[in-house]
Amino acid sequence: MWARSFVGTLLRPLATRAAVARPAAVSAFSQPTARTQQIRSLGNLQPRRRKYKKAQKGRVPVRTGGSTKGNYMAFGDYGLRVKEGLRMPAKTVSAIHTLLKTKLKTIKELRIWLRVFPDIPVTTKGTEVRMGKGKGAFDYWACRVPKDKIIFELSGAGLNTELAKDAMRQAGFKLGVPTEFVIANEQTRQPKKSELPPTFIPFQHAK
Repeated sequence: MWARSFVGTLLRPLATRAAVARPAAVSAFSQPTARTQQIRSLGNLQPRRRKYKKAQKGRVPVRTGGSTKGNYMAFGDYGLRVKEGLRMPAKTVSAIHTLLKTKLKTIKELRIWLRVFPDIPVTTKGTEVRMGKGKGAFDYWACRVPKDKIIFELSGAGLNTELAKDAMRQAGFKLGVPTEFVIANEQTRQPKKSELPPTFIPFQHAK
């Protein structure tokens, strides 16, 4: 009896510590709070994760197979279309978004859709650097925009054609390539799959 009571008095503080520490262990595996969750803002556009931190430069895609992905209006009433392919940095995307919000801040229920996202890492090297020594350090994020792609769309309760056209005209100045103002209608809306022309013409044997 004496030995059993002595062992019980020694184990009682350990059980008390485990009972106190158990809620902390449970809270460690609970859902993350609002402070720990990553918040993405348009002032710092970048992917959440990427397999490789560097990538090859690549080229702006030239659609030779008849693809029309991103060339039609899908969300808003007015859009901005580029007439030449380009590689657009994330700073340019953020600057255009800020310009549109500032220019159309009096419009109620204004909505801006971003149709491109900078997910390509661009590296740079200093001037007058000898060849070799590996790839340069990461500099900024960019996206490749093909020709005739719509990059921004607008809609709002009090937004008219004149205001939208003027805002898109000023946004086009930041791109450095010719742009086009697009209004959503039957011709510019995304057609149905059955209405699209075939991208592959089957071979026909000569008779």
